[in-house]
Amino acid sequence: MRRTILAGLCAAFAVPALAGGHGGLPGMKGIDHIGFTVPDLGEAVAFFRDVLGCGEFYPLGPFSGGDSTWMADHLNVDAKATIPEMRLMRCGNGANLEIFQYTAPDQTMTGPRNSDIGGHHIAFYVDDMEAAVAYLRDNGVQVLGNPTTMTEGPSAGETWVYFLAPWGMQLELVSYPDGKAYEAEFDGRLWDPRS
Repeated sequence: MRRTILAGLCAAFAVPALAGGHGGLPGMKGIDHIGFTVPDLGEAVAFFRDVLGCGEFYPLGPFSGGDSTWMADHLNVDAKATIPEMRLMRCGNGANLEIFQYTAPDQTMTGPRNSDIGGHHIAFYVDDMEAAVAYLRDNGVQVLGNPTTMTEGPSAGETWVYFLAPWGMQLELVSYPDGKAYEAEFDGRLWDPRS
């Protein structure tokens, strides 16, 4: 039953099923980037670069639709929204980050919590959880509680903890140096930044 549910989820999200499923988005290879909006692009770039160690790449912008509805039609934002600047970054062996700073007449200045629709977080794999948490705390980063180690279920072997960017964005550290328990039951593997 678990394998059937997982195969259905893989098909729904255009991921190759573990037992050779078919279909999905033609030509899809994987995640290229994760885009998100921050209140201050300079602060965000400095945090991801100087605290987390991400590589800073090129800026883009400014963008606006002028008097047209281009922004609404193409980006599902207010037609008068503008993007003064955005920046591309890369953090280790993973998807790129596309960080936006917007202005918009109807802009909400607080981010969603994980429990809100649209809630999200970005997780970073670390080899040494204890050292990574100590480093974040030494750099004044708010870590939410202490790391949790999964001892049962398919994620057994994983340790995780949430932390907050200076503007409140939810981020996570994960570590599973010896793998996760699901690997004993499934032929396929979730994407793994260690490889």
